Amino acid sequence: MAKISPKKTPMREQPPKERIKNYDEVPYGYSPAEAVLEAQRCLQCKKPMCIEGCPVEIDIPGFIGFIAQEDFKEGIKRLKEKNILPAVCGRVCPQEEQCEIKCVVGKKNEPIAIGRLERFLADWERIEGEIEIPPKPKQTGKKVAVVGAGPAGITAAADLAKLGHKIDIFEALHQPGGVLVYGIPEFRLPKAIVFREIDYLKEFGVNLYTDSVIGRIKSVDELLGEYDAVFLGTGAGLPWFLNVPGENLNGIYSANEYLTRANLMKAYLFPKYKTPIIKGKRVATVGGGNVAMDCARTALRLGAEESILIYRRSRPEMPARNEEIHHAEQEGVIFKLLSTPAAFHGNKNNWLREVECISMKLGEPDDSGRRRPVPIEGENFTMPVDVAVIAIGNNPNPLIPSTTPDIEVGKWGNIITDPETGKTSKKGVFAGGDVATGAATVILAMGAGKVAARGIHDYLINEI
Repeated sequence: MAKISPKKTPMREQPPKERIKNYDEVPYGYSPAEAVLEAQRCLQCKKPMCIEGCPVEIDIPGFIGFIAQEDFKEGIKRLKEKNILPAVCGRVCPQEEQCEIKCVVGKKNEPIAIGRLERFLADWERIEGEIEIPPKPKQTGKKVAVVGAGPAGITAAADLAKLGHKIDIFEALHQPGGVLVYGIPEFRLPKAIVFREIDYLKEFGVNLYTDSVIGRIKSVDELLGEYDAVFLGTGAGLPWFLNVPGENLNGIYSANEYLTRANLMKAYLFPKYKTPIIKGKRVATVGGGNVAMDCARTALRLGAEESILIYRRSRPEMPARNEEIHHAEQEGVIFKLLSTPAAFHGNKNNWLREVECISMKLGEPDDSGRRRPVPIEGENFTMPVDVAVIAIGNNPNPLIPSTTPDIEVGKWGNIITDPETGKTSKKGVFAGGDVATGAATVILAMGAGKVAARGIHDYLINEI
């Protein structure tokens, strides 16, 4: 048996100084030869722990084994048995915290690059044009309304359609995809890839209605009058703010608005696309997660001379993926760590001009296991900025709960569900993804969509 390389096969990418001037995808992906080389590192374990780490239960050794044999057609077929969005997951899922952390190879060496191989197969299928559509199942005669065309809704819709149910998806925005299109920048996840994977969903006979805000055009109760069940996958689109003085000054955005304008509404192409955005010379982003990295890197591509990331803890506590932090550092984002805004100051016309920050130190660990940030008295400082982006998290939008008074919600506005079935307190209504858990990852939302699809199927067929 050939000796296993201790390191992952590298993935080529755009040089930092070039990529901050464009919105093209940063990593180029594997060539067939690189993918085969990496796949051959897999031990094909008899008891694969990596599958246990995958929220959507992909047969990871199975699809990797086909890549190693250069049978890419069978590889993508195996992959899509469980995952309708492989090109998306291969790019944005935190494999290092899920499947790759369980990899046996990773105990002594770097784990198998599962995400990169997943992306390779999806891209190979797209380039080769060999997309296979499974045969349509026998129809059950049952109808399900899916509210929200994000990762949870798309996954639930696909699984339910494969089981023979008629599915209609209602999406509030003018494009499907949810956070995949309004939140994740083009340079990390090209929109064309998202739309192509959603087109695959339509091949199952799923109907998609955009510009359809449930809670306004129809209530959940009205949907229940037309459908046998309803799935709520409306995400977490209500931004958190710092609640500090000056936060309402001109030039301060929530991450939701900043990224939606720049990504989905293509403000970076203004005036060709008539979506304005304040670009700023010195842009401060507040937060330490993937969304904060996306905002800070977007600011550079919009022409910022300095993009500053303000985070209240130190680098090891950052919740963002290591790859995203690494890319931000490569591109020149300035990390102002152990700091948090105390106030924003503006000029006489209420335009942002500086941020006043408190210096922090790390105390004892909190409930998350990370050390709690503690203010240092008397060590405030100011920095000149003309745009600020608040990227500290989101809650579910209150529209559905406010128009469905008999559905149980938690203290943060999240819809309460049974984690085993996705059932809510309202008969015939299921939910999953960020609307139930609060803002989390794409793959966890997809996993919740799968769980709910099974729960809905049992409810429809067995009335349980």
